[in-house]
Amino acid sequence: MAANGPIHAFIIRMGTPPYEPFDADLLSALTPYSRIIVSASAGYNEFDVQWMASQNIWLCNTVDAVAEVTVDMAVFLLLAVLRNTSVAERRVRAPGCISPKKAAIFNLNVFYHNRRQLSPAIEAQYNLTYCDSLYKLLAASDIVSILCPLNEVITGLIGPAKFAAMKDGVFIINTARGAVIDEDALIAALECGKVARAGLDVFSDEPKVNPYFLESDDVVVQPHLGGLTDMAFRRAEKECFENVRALSRDGRPSSPVVDLGGK
Repeated sequence: MAANGPIHAFIIRMGTPPYEPFDADLLSALTPYSRIIVSASAGYNEFDVQWMASQNIWLCNTVDAVAEVTVDMAVFLLLAVLRNTSVAERRVRAPGCISPKKAAIFNLNVFYHNRRQLSPAIEAQYNLTYCDSLYKLLAASDIVSILCPLNEVITGLIGPAKFAAMKDGVFIINTARGAVIDEDALIAALECGKVARAGLDVFSDEPKVNPYFLESDDVVVQPHLGGLTDMAFRRAEKECFENVRALSRDGRPSSPVVDLGGK
């Protein structure tokens, strides 16, 4: 980077684990000229946010690009764990196996927990029920789907106490970040039957995956595929350039992780 400088704006696409973490050791070559670093991902836990702010570098993520396709993956994993498709697929691939049965049509009542409650109109439109605490949500849910960013507060959020609050035989879906779940606690919950099955698109030590998850018939795994579609890539790139353009035009980007001030 230093050899190609000065670099005023830096866009980081998806598929970055070999280069992480993005901290002072890696990014100091961009100083003092760089004004903005934009990530094509929604998550930003791999960035040293405080160091970048101290260097007056704007860090931006892509807010909308991967939202819909990540939810698609959550729904896919939901169906997979409900119907135990990983075991069914292995049986189909085995010699002499019969075809799997048709999937059943299902309806879900959705509970959600968030920092801010949605409007009554949106709740009515999508049949949503707000839970004002995470424990209330966990106690009420047959399926727990996790979609949130990772930070110091969220790391290990779903641990032994949270699993204890869940119904027996609950289904777990994680398309957020692997470290949101205490993986040892999840394994213990799977072993004792507290969690019936889990669908995981993310893992705490990516690209490594705990062998338990690969070997268990009660876990459906995907290789952090949730946001990886051609359309999501195009949308993410568009959002990246819109942030750079907004900084040049307005003095501040459109989706900063930390607000550095400005016009």
